[in-house]
Amino acid sequence: MKFVADLHLHSKYSRAVSAQMLLANMANWAIYKGISVAATGDFTHPFWFDDIKNDLEDAGNGLYRLKTNDQRLTQKDQALDVSPSALDEKKVYFLLSCEVSSIYSQGGRSRRIHTLFFFPSLNSVAKFNAELLKRGANLRSDGRSIVGIPARDLCEIALRCDTKALIIPAHIWTPWYSVFGAFSGFDSIKECFGDLAQNIYGVETGLSSDPVMNWGISDLDTRAILSFSDAHSLAKMGREATVIEADEISYDSIYDAIYSSGNKKPKNMRSKIAFTIEFYPQEGKYHYTGHRDCNVSYSPAELARKGRNCPVCARQLTIGVTQRVKDLQDNESGFEFRNINGVRWVYANDNNRPPYVSMVPLAEIISEVEQVGVSTKNVTDKYFVLVKAFGSEFNVLLKADIAEIAKNTNQKIADAIAKVRSGDIVVEPGYDGKFGVVKIDETEDRKNDSTTKSNSQESQLKLFAR
Repeated sequence: MKFVADLHLHSKYSRAVSAQMLLANMANWAIYKGISVAATGDFTHPFWFDDIKNDLEDAGNGLYRLKTNDQRLTQKDQALDVSPSALDEKKVYFLLSCEVSSIYSQGGRSRRIHTLFFFPSLNSVAKFNAELLKRGANLRSDGRSIVGIPARDLCEIALRCDTKALIIPAHIWTPWYSVFGAFSGFDSIKECFGDLAQNIYGVETGLSSDPVMNWGISDLDTRAILSFSDAHSLAKMGREATVIEADEISYDSIYDAIYSSGNKKPKNMRSKIAFTIEFYPQEGKYHYTGHRDCNVSYSPAELARKGRNCPVCARQLTIGVTQRVKDLQDNESGFEFRNINGVRWVYANDNNRPPYVSMVPLAEIISEVEQVGVSTKNVTDKYFVLVKAFGSEFNVLLKADIAEIAKNTNQKIADAIAKVRSGDIVVEPGYDGKFGVVKIDETEDRKNDSTTKSNSQESQLKLFAR
């Protein structure tokens, strides 16, 4: 069986996160999206940890689920005509998780490393939280706890609390807050985690990179390339996700799938990463190098010609993910496109990596076609009509027949979904904290622009395939 996991979410207790990020709401939206396993996020925060203990029960498989099935229905549930029993039929499991921000000095530089931690039991979480408190961490200040403990030492603490803890460096290319960050990171996993680097079985790519960009880094050859949403609101859940194939949904299945990726493939492992669902990396807010305030954005080729200082303010530009990946790339990373049922998949030439597919969130597609805001009633109504008709957002984006989609909404939206599936879209790359912009349009001018940009995107892929 295959199931979708989104293992990087945040609660209402994290900064800049929606107050609607509550466990019951997250479970409902996981159903809308097609997610079977969602992260709890933020278990280091004492108030959220209380919510987790009060609202979730042990499912007996290293995962947790809502204690009751008679959840109060939201207006959107009523619009979908979803009853509590229907929600119960599609159980959503929660994986105990948190993201920790480590700020410390190493090698004469300030380091800011974000790391995801996962545990199979509440007892292990309680031990981990207690160890952080012993070291002076203020766990109430933010759901994404900020500590002065080196990433390597956090890894040691987690493994002492539970030998089956999973440690995943988060959004590994973000300029300021990641293991490979241009301004505060390292050049290798070993440099960051030292003697415990062998316990890092996978990495999260982040929104501004996709797997092919990571395949060219030899340091990641034996590590799983994972994608999660890092959602701060319900609607953003599932914008990136990892699909796991296993005999069952359990903590061990997830652990084994991540452990056995890359060149580690023990014969007794019965789970694996089947594929990942990706944000178009150009949409990520650190894809290109630039300065948002100065309206300066450079591709790697432009940066090579023009230099790393801003032509407007003369300060150093914020180094984008494409450039940072190029700086560290040291490996062959051949790839090929395969069109399967109208969906463009990307495969590693040596077939030693799970493939991936790039998608635009359904609400963004509807918003672009309708030319209205993504949070408007027009978009929301059309979104839920399609989710109700086809069972989940992922079914709409990847599986549903285009003609049937048109019958349930309109031809323009159906055609736009087909374009996204095939990769025939335009994305203006994000930079310096500014998200990229997706454009799906059938006007002649946009068609010409699309041809240019599409060629540019394919060339960019080739940049990471030597």
